[in-house]
Amino acid sequence: MKQLIRYGLVGIASNATIYGAYLLMTHHGIEPKIAMTLTYIIGVTIGFVGNRKWTFTHHGSLFRTSIRYLFAHLLGYMLNFLLLFTFVDYLGYPHQWVQATAIIVVAGFLFIVFKYFVFRKNHTNPAQTI
Repeated sequence: MKQLIRYGLVGIASNATIYGAYLLMTHHGIEPKIAMTLTYIIGVTIGFVGNRKWTFTHHGSLFRTSIRYLFAHLLGYMLNFLLLFTFVDYLGYPHQWVQATAIIVVAGFLFIVFKYFVFRKNHTNPAQTI
């Protein structure tokens, strides 16, 4: 539960900032999927540091964890893109509401992937690593 609360705090702080940037970009004429792409890249970078160090207190391989983290975010990005494409381009819903909802959906998806794949605790027997 502690991880979920910390994940929520990191997510609220970073996503509020990023969503504000998204709204600002789209207000100034940037197409919603391009704005989402730009803000997603910023969010990935901020989130890695906050989640690795504070949420999951992970001390495993930085390289391996980074690769898993990028893969998880690639899946999250594709989910976000699919939501925008489906609900904005195909069904005609306002992009502001779709993106706000997508943030929540993708965040839930990523918490599960982070906990059990990206920042999982390695439970190997120390005698086996010698």
